[in-house]
Amino acid sequence: MEVILKTDIAGLGYKGDLVTVKPGYGRNYLIPQGFGVIASESNKKVQAENNRQAAHKADKIRKDAEQIATGIGEMQLTIPAKAGESGKIFGKVTTVQIAEALRNQGFEVDRKKISFDSEVKVLGTYTATLDLHKEVKHKINFVVVAA
Repeated sequence: MEVILKTDIAGLGYKGDLVTVKPGYGRNYLIPQGFGVIASESNKKVQAENNRQAAHKADKIRKDAEQIATGIGEMQLTIPAKAGESGKIFGKVTTVQIAEALRNQGFEVDRKKISFDSEVKVLGTYTATLDLHKEVKHKINFVVVAA
């Protein structure tokens, strides 16, 4: 079943993408939740026209994302966390803390666009991936230190 996405869905696609999904997933989840529409011929034509009209706007958004990525560059963030003597963190470091650290550096990145390569539960150096745009992904290193 082909579906045109109305919103970005992690692991599936971005807004305006034509994706092929299993019929049950499309009919029972994507379409009722308003995340997509059936890719009929008329819907494909409407989406193509919308893509043409939004092309220059999307280019500006992509350039802004590239500008944020170059601004961040090879920056290394320091995230303070309460930890025990063995170095194990009480709780874990979340995307909210990374977004807050980036905000303190002057970069506004939505926490939903940040993902970790592995869970952060002990002190040390880690890598996070920033999904700034569907064409712009940036890796940032951060160090978790005892607070």
